[in-house]
Amino acid sequence: MIHQYKNNGYNIVLDVNSGSVHVVDDVVYDVIPVAFESLDKGIEEEKLPGIVADSLKDKYPQSDLQEALAEILELKKEGLLGTEDIYENYITDFKKRETVVKALCLHIAHDCNLACKYCFAEEGEYHGRRALMSFEVGKKALDFLVANSGNRVNLEVDFFGGEPLMNWQVVKDLVKYGRSLEKTHNKKFRFTLTTNGILLNDEIIEFLNQEMSNVVLSIDGRKEINDLMRPHRGGQGSYDSIVPKFKKVAESRNQMNYYVRGTFTRNNLDFAEDVMHLADLGFKQISVEPVVASPEEDYALREEDIPKLLDEYDRLAVELLKRRKEGRGVNFFHFMIDLKGGPCVAKRLSGCGSGTEYLAVTPWGDFYPCHQFVGKEEFLMGNVDEGITRTDIRDEFKTCNVYAKEKCRNCFAKFYCSGGCAANSYNFHGNINDAYDLGCELQRKRIECAIMIKAALAEQEGE
Repeated sequence: MIHQYKNNGYNIVLDVNSGSVHVVDDVVYDVIPVAFESLDKGIEEEKLPGIVADSLKDKYPQSDLQEALAEILELKKEGLLGTEDIYENYITDFKKRETVVKALCLHIAHDCNLACKYCFAEEGEYHGRRALMSFEVGKKALDFLVANSGNRVNLEVDFFGGEPLMNWQVVKDLVKYGRSLEKTHNKKFRFTLTTNGILLNDEIIEFLNQEMSNVVLSIDGRKEINDLMRPHRGGQGSYDSIVPKFKKVAESRNQMNYYVRGTFTRNNLDFAEDVMHLADLGFKQISVEPVVASPEEDYALREEDIPKLLDEYDRLAVELLKRRKEGRGVNFFHFMIDLKGGPCVAKRLSGCGSGTEYLAVTPWGDFYPCHQFVGKEEFLMGNVDEGITRTDIRDEFKTCNVYAKEKCRNCFAKFYCSGGCAANSYNFHGNINDAYDLGCELQRKRIECAIMIKAALAEQEGE
């Protein structure tokens, strides 16, 4: 499978199955589809020079066409263009793999001190009651993780909510307990925490810097945008109180191992302005992501917004590239892509591992496939006392991969998005093996922009 596109003056050709990226001139760019469409029809290579010559004779000199074709066929021979998909056969063994749990999302607090309008957790309640996780429930969750992680050494635990700082003492106690398990069980915990920042103080920041491998700081960007969607329960905005605290966290962590994470909605289709605003505030690790909401919500993204959003990603990519070249670069989460290594085959096929390697735990100890399924009783998998009792749910998620989704099979982005979010698929189609179409459109554009930035930087460095 070959994907070609033009972006910011670059002619980019992606060989999907090998992951090879080629930046080519106009002649090669136009010859590629002629050559491979002919090969796909079973036409012999010996006949390609004549076919290419006839197809493009009015556009390029014959000598240029033949030189381009020779380059293309050499790349094909080297396995860098037009390669076959070798992964689909692998999926049979992949489905039979032994399941080990490597990560938990601890819902340390089903409560929140903000009233964010787009919150899928319903201000922390998750379709249920307000509650704080007890130390005893959290302790059992960590014991479950250790017992079900097999030979895996590195384990991940995210303190999530609601707002986890509303249950801060239990967070600290669970970190201490987790550390006590490491040596005796040959495990290493990587703790992370997601916070809206309202309760941050120097004591908390010091602890986060000592114990948390990553910290996610929630802010939507410009003051007027943030305060519109992320107000206090009384209606007052949160921007002024959190920005100084977030700056302190970022600087105290040497601008590493954190990111400020925002959500853009129909209220700010010009979300590139919010990314650049956060960059201008001094943040180096930034994520601003599209809202996922029911169509009836006035802030929900709609199909007619897609052209504007695609243009905005292009605009953002050009601006971030410009800043990088000027020595003012930042990392934008959705433009971070590894073209030389990247995730292993298993991750490329199946994504985040929700329902199998990754589970969410409610304050009272119930297991769900991930935080976005919490409160949907049809996905209740078990609890910290009995373990996984609904192995059928686990097995359903185990078979969730890019080859189980018809929309993914012929999509150039499948090995980068790994089939997308199962929760979004279920919420919009009632099936975890479908795909959230609007999200797919935006993901494809983000991947194109990310590759373009890589190409431009490689050109700058003479690669």
